[in-house]
Amino acid sequence: MRKQLVKEVASKGITSARVLKAIGKVPRHYFFDKIFDIHAYEDKAFPIGEGQTISQPYTVAFQTELLAVNPGDKILEIGTGSGYQATILLELGAKVYTIEYQKKLFDKVVKFLPSIGYKAHFYCGDGSSGLPEKAPYDGIIVTAGAPTVPDELIAQLKVGGRLVIPVGDNKKQRMIRITKISRTNLMKEEFAHFSFVPLLGEKGW
Repeated sequence: MRKQLVKEVASKGITSARVLKAIGKVPRHYFFDKIFDIHAYEDKAFPIGEGQTISQPYTVAFQTELLAVNPGDKILEIGTGSGYQATILLELGAKVYTIEYQKKLFDKVVKFLPSIGYKAHFYCGDGSSGLPEKAPYDGIIVTAGAPTVPDELIAQLKVGGRLVIPVGDNKKQRMIRITKISRTNLMKEEFAHFSFVPLLGEKGW
């Protein structure tokens, strides 16, 4: 089932061998109640409670490929959710800092991920302005739809760092990658439309 999922994600345009390998390695069924196991390796999102979802594997792969993670990179993830995206980043060798707005989800994931062998730095709070006390980062990934690109996130990137964030309304967003060329020079790229849950917090909805 995992191999089939990798094939499906690749058929939709994901070309990074490292990202595809990570998708194939993470035991996604661990994130599902046993009664829903049959859905674990389908390429679709699935509800996890608190109005949130475990992201569609293709969406996770798309954002991860744009982030272009190298082993040892310091990555900030805004919106821990189920923890699935964090496991993919960890499989790529990143040092992951992840922040979740919803306390119930945080309490669950902070115990769950280490129990299946994935260790990140977990924080609970408003991540819409980033996590400045641990900055700068090689990459920042936002896993919820934002109304705009928060300047605070760009400020927390290292020179050469990348921010991947879906921006739009609370129904549909365009995926954006911003690369910090220098302290004053940014490169902005726009990609396909996606549908994320809304980013919560001061800089969100």
